[in-house]
Amino acid sequence: MTSPSEILRAKLNLETARLAWPELERHFARGVVVKIAPGTDLVDAALQFAENNTAAIQAWLEEGRVARAEFADAEDWHARQPRFWAVVVAPWVLVQEAVQALDA
Repeated sequence: MTSPSEILRAKLNLETARLAWPELERHFARGVVVKIAPGTDLVDAALQFAENNTAAIQAWLEEGRVARAEFADAEDWHARQPRFWAVVVAPWVLVQEAVQALDA
């Protein structure tokens, strides 16, 4: 039998999308962008936010695995124009820079 968390995880996974900085900029202006560190699973983070798991989120904040995007991030993203993986867990937009594949 599939648990509610497994169903939610699958739903969140289907709702991820790739975004460019210009698409993310308006969400940053609203103060709702949360950065997910490389090496942290974006869908796992989204699941913790969706399930309001404050203990896990607080631990990840302290470890630097999640953080609210700051003005310095916006300046960097504007200069570099990276692509992101993103998922909305209202009111938050969780983002993680997409890793560029190395040319062979």
